[in-house]
Amino acid sequence: SGNFNYTIPLTGTGCTSLNATGTITVVTACGSVFSVSDIDGNPYSTVSIGNQCSTKENLRVRRYNDNTEIKFDKSGGTAGNLSGQTWSELTYGAHTLYEYDSTGVNSSILGAFGYLYNWYAAKGIATTGSTVYKNICPTGWHVPTDSAWTTLTTYLGGESVAGGKMKLSGTDIWNSPNTFATNESGFSALPGGYRKSDGSFSNIRNYAFFWSATENDTSSAWFRNLYTYYGVVYSWGHINDSRSLGASVRCLKD
Repeated sequence: SGNFNYTIPLTGTGCTSLNATGTITVVTACGSVFSVSDIDGNPYSTVSIGNQCSTKENLRVRRYNDNTEIKFDKSGGTAGNLSGQTWSELTYGAHTLYEYDSTGVNSSILGAFGYLYNWYAAKGIATTGSTVYKNICPTGWHVPTDSAWTTLTTYLGGESVAGGKMKLSGTDIWNSPNTFATNESGFSALPGGYRKSDGSFSNIRNYAFFWSATENDTSSAWFRNLYTYYGVVYSWGHINDSRSLGASVRCLKD
């Protein structure tokens, strides 16, 4: 008898009945069969790690969630094609596909690894100098901050071992040796490689690079990377011109 309150975390299933009188608070489902879709309709499966709910696939959206276009650079090399600027000169959000083929988008790479985004896209800076930040993630989700990445790796035992627990296991997608990869966290890190500030591409199937939404200074921002040869998660924030790197994006539930 009397009133009561419950908070029920869900893992892909819903509460169908409550055999009593009271108040129930439902925490949005995460993991199992639960997925979320971006504004372009691309679905992403999710995983619960500690108190965070994360997408477990690399983002492949081409618009911010308010329908604003994320500019697409299809140069495939050092020459830019956005307003005459090279990739390194961009100071607004843009995305690209690893070693874009001018004859068409490589759909197999897109399906496996998603797009590579510069930091301005991850931060939501759609036009040069804008202070109105848009959201590249689905509504109700966001790009992790640097501290959120630290929370994740700390939960997994620290940066020295978290990488192995986050990497998709085996060598079908990651190049050999994919050391210490167990994916016991369910994060399923994919080695999408990265785009250098000079516009060239590097290390697909060897490295996974993931943006944070946290800047370090006027030319650099924080990101994480994992490598096939180690089980470490590397944290970087002091690399000059790092905002121009092309890296993968994962999203966290608000």
